[in-house]
Amino acid sequence: QVQLVESGGGLVQPGGSLRLSCAASGSIFSINAMGWYRQAPGKQRELVATITNVGSTNYADSVKGRFTISRDNAKKSAYLQMNDLKPEDTAVYYCNADVRRWYYSSPNTYWGQGTQVTVSS
Repeated sequence: QVQLVESGGGLVQPGGSLRLSCAASGSIFSINAMGWYRQAPGKQRELVATITNVGSTNYADSVKGRFTISRDNAKKSAYLQMNDLKPEDTAVYYCNADVRRWYYSSPNTYWGQGTQVTVSS
């Protein structure tokens, strides 16, 4: 199996920063894209940022210039540095990864359990 575990969420004041981490473990041959999504109460899950295995990134317009996604392929990990946080960034943040478990397998998408980020004074 494959597990994704997020960490780093918490309560922060507006204008503050947090760094989320996502670590993949289990039976993994390779990881293609990794991404961060978020879901606020009463809303659908939305894309925050993605990064390919060669470092190409994509961001939601609402976080451009404030959030930075990165990854460490050797550690099978992805990170989300969040600066200048706003109350509207409050959500559960989920990590996902497109994982090939064996050389001949097609990639499947796996999700973490989520970590709560609350931006409030």
